[in-house]
Amino acid sequence: MEVLGYFGALLIGIVLGITGGGGSILTVPVLVYILNYNPIIATAYSLFIVGTTSGFGTYQNFKKGLVIPKTALQFAIPSVIGVYLTRKFIIPKIPETLFYFGSIQLSKATFLMLLFAVVMFMAAYSMLKDKKEKEVVDIKTKSLIFVIIQLFFVGILIGLIGAGGGFLIIPALLKFAKLPMKTAIGTSLFIITINSLIGFSGDIQNMEIDWLFLIPFTTFSVIGIFIGLYIQHYINEKYLKKIFGFFVLMMSFLILFKELLS
Repeated sequence: MEVLGYFGALLIGIVLGITGGGGSILTVPVLVYILNYNPIIATAYSLFIVGTTSGFGTYQNFKKGLVIPKTALQFAIPSVIGVYLTRKFIIPKIPETLFYFGSIQLSKATFLMLLFAVVMFMAAYSMLKDKKEKEVVDIKTKSLIFVIIQLFFVGILIGLIGAGGGFLIIPALLKFAKLPMKTAIGTSLFIITINSLIGFSGDIQNMEIDWLFLIPFTTFSVIGIFIGLYIQHYINEKYLKKIFGFFVLMMSFLILFKELLS
């Protein structure tokens, strides 16, 4: 199972490299269901794995001129506050058992995995939804406060589930920053890097980190992203994204099924 887990780490990086996002959604299921980590620890480790791997992807996209640092920092500030506060204060304060309903109880771990399954469903929908490659969404100017609040809650969600949230950040960059799709993906990776690593810093203060596991696992994921960036030129990205979208959709239902019946 450990070998399968490291193969999963490689796959996470490959998908991130090919699609510019999406692979991070696999991290928590790999850690929980293959390597048997507690969901709370898994979401923390996922932030480090996703943040580090996305950092290498950001560097590659930056060399291609597909990252807008100023926009990334503007969008990262509200969301990173949400991520850090969630990991530092909210996660530790969630009770181990949320509520009882007769003989049924909803534990903290089950709640986080159910929430993760819902987010996976949303991510799958985002990947399967048809989009124009150079789509730039033209909408009426929104209130700055509205944008800040939206990004803050995106940060809270990222903090709860330990995934990058690219499928939430990319639409915001398209709508509010009016970036082309490829630039939105590259800039999103930069935001994900900032959010994930600063969010993980909140966990360092709350739990003991198994670096002997985390560093090698992350290394496999980083190797994967370079493989993905290489083979990206030889495959149909849209076709692959559709296949991966169906896979994530199936995974979301499997997680719901497993958590509700366990």
